[in-house]
Amino acid sequence: MDFQLLLLAAAASFILSVIAMPILIPVLRRIKFGQQVRNDGPQSHLKKAGTPTMGGIVIILAATVVFIKFSVIDTNFWVLLTATVGFGLIGFLDDYIKIGLKRSLGLTARQKLVGQLLFSAIICFLLIHKGHSTALSIPGMDVTFDWGPWFYYPFIVVMLLAISNAVNFTDGVDGLLSGVSAIAFAAYAVIAIQMSSPAAAVCAAAMIGAVLGFLVFNAHPAKVFMGDMGSLGIGGAIGGIAIVTKNELLFLIIGLVFVIELLSVVIQVVSYKTRNGKRVFKMAPIHHHFELSGWSEWRVVTTFWAVSLILAVIGIYISKGLS
Repeated sequence: MDFQLLLLAAAASFILSVIAMPILIPVLRRIKFGQQVRNDGPQSHLKKAGTPTMGGIVIILAATVVFIKFSVIDTNFWVLLTATVGFGLIGFLDDYIKIGLKRSLGLTARQKLVGQLLFSAIICFLLIHKGHSTALSIPGMDVTFDWGPWFYYPFIVVMLLAISNAVNFTDGVDGLLSGVSAIAFAAYAVIAIQMSSPAAAVCAAAMIGAVLGFLVFNAHPAKVFMGDMGSLGIGGAIGGIAIVTKNELLFLIIGLVFVIELLSVVIQVVSYKTRNGKRVFKMAPIHHHFELSGWSEWRVVTTFWAVSLILAVIGIYISKGLS
């Protein structure tokens, strides 16, 4: 696989993102597409109210344009395009209803679920048409199991829903999701090269450039937020890459930060409903717990980045041993 091509793809999406963002930010301000901030969150976040959001439009468009330009067109290409753009579209609709139409709840949970199930079903159809392997490998062990399509395809539907929502929960502190996702994409780019999966490698490279370009404007203090279009699109892309490279369960290592963010929300909700309003964390997702414990945003972000980097290295090491 041409490593220079991947560097070119990452550079191209980075440049597109960096060029487009200063054009988009004033437009978002003009049409008053500003961030809404929870009153019960960290007090330092109140000053972020009104900061332009929906910057994820640039992430998804920049990455998609580069992906289409540099990728081979095969079934994996269509799977990854559907995962990224499809889940990003759900996020766009949620953002637009919430911010553009001033309906605070955006899409209902059921509407989001229907959209996610629809695009997951399209992905399953493409994989079935391709003859995609239904075997799963256990990370760190020379063990695979294949319980057939009746198990595998419902599993990847659940996986796509879980990953996209876990990534969405991680977006809440300046630069947090941009950095963590860039690291995850870098890990999957290396794995895609090992697995000789050119479409996945180009998709990962394009996403790296796009999120790093966005990070230029999203680092603390953020000039723009990505919104659900960015976070759900990123989640869809990560899930798609994990599937086409046949490293579905390895996400539990590479994406452990995302998993912890999701679990913190689940634990908080279950605790609140079953323990008469008692909470485990000061606030969920867990990055807000650390903020309310006295950590600065920058400390939260750099700590999560560092943990993600360690997990990415472990994931690559395990993948190399099994490839």
